[in-house]
Parts: sequence; C-alpha cells; structure tokens
Amino acid sequence: MSASQRPPGAPETPVPAGPERRSAPRVEVTWAVDCDDGETFLYASITNISALGIFIASRTPPAVGTSVMLRFTPPGEGEFDLRGEVAWVNPVRADRENINPGFGVRFIDLSAEMRERLVSLVHAIAYLPS
Repeated sequence: MSASQRPPGAPETPVPAGPERRSAPRVEVTWAVDCDDGETFLYASITNISALGIFIASRTPPAVGTSVMLRFTPPGEGEFDLRGEVAWVNPVRADRENINPGFGVRFIDLSAEMRERLVSLVHAIAYLPS
C-alpha cells in the first residue's frame, strides 16, 4: 500500500492482525522477577520473553503506562536490570475463568549492549531442546 492509499494516522508498518500481534517472537520460560514501580514491589514470575518485552504472571498488575524496574536472572546467565513500561494487562475476571492473569512489559531505554544480551538470550533459549 502506498502512502497515498494509507488512511491518515495509520502506521507505515502495519501491526500484525489476528491473535498474534507481536513484532518479536516470544519463548516460554518460568523465571522469578522483581518488579518495582516506585510504590509497590512485586515478586512474581516471567512466563514468556522476547527481545522487546516480557509477560509477568500476577493477580495484582500495575496500570497500563506504569514505569517499572525489573530484575531477573535467567539460569546460567548474569543478572538483568531493565526498565520497562506496562503495555497491557490481562486482569483477573471474577465473572469467568482467566487462566493467565498478568501484564505485558515493553522494555524501554535499552543500551545497545543490553539489547544484544536480550536478543542472544532469547535466541539461545528458543533453540534449546525442551
């Protein structure tokens, strides 16, 4: 689609449609994470990770847009201390079953070195046999 055919305000690179809207593949993990938003300290679990962000399982997620500091240590790796922002929340739903409450965090302000560490980590665990 050319720029003249694109609706006003539409992104140049479209967001994938359907159930898979992520721009980076995620891999399933189960790692402890410390998450601090400056007011609340949450000790929780990362259930999946990509080079761009993580999903944290939690029944008490921070609000969308909240800045968080994350600290986690993948098995066999050094510690990661990263800044992120809550991108979306999958809340607990009292009216129906919700098997995956928690929130997605998008990494922000990553140095080139940290981005490379994340990409290498995700590639390494994605190719390890289960």
